[in-house]
Amino acid sequence: MAGFTEDDAARLRIAFARISRSIERTSADVGYTRSQLSVLGTIVRLKSAGMGELAEQESLNPTMLSRVVGKLEAAGLIVRTPDVDDRRAVQVAPTPAGRSLHLKLRKRRSDLISAQLAGLSPGRSEQLLQALPALEELAEHMLVSTRKVLS
Repeated sequence: MAGFTEDDAARLRIAFARISRSIERTSADVGYTRSQLSVLGTIVRLKSAGMGELAEQESLNPTMLSRVVGKLEAAGLIVRTPDVDDRRAVQVAPTPAGRSLHLKLRKRRSDLISAQLAGLSPGRSEQLLQALPALEELAEHMLVSTRKVLS
């Protein structure tokens, strides 16, 4: 663990958890779960996706994904259409309302982070900026590791 102690790892985990909870509070008023908003975000990012690809991207089992997609579709945030190559499969795509909600929440979350970063000392802000590639690599590594465990 390259110089990190167990206490360091615990501190990092606690910091991530606190940051995550603060960010999640910015979308608490919209009435959707974290999973629903995550799936919506992935659909908006991909523009259109099959259920298999979406399940893999979100690390959700097909039953849970089907429920989430059903709720998003019922809310008018996404649409399901038959796959042109395989009529048994479906594609999901965001509606304008779904894209709008996702962009609104993304801006809200980014504004929160920007405001909090502005409150840090310039040295700490610079340290976080320099650590960003390592944090992105850690996030990707954890995502890949989690997918392997779940499959």
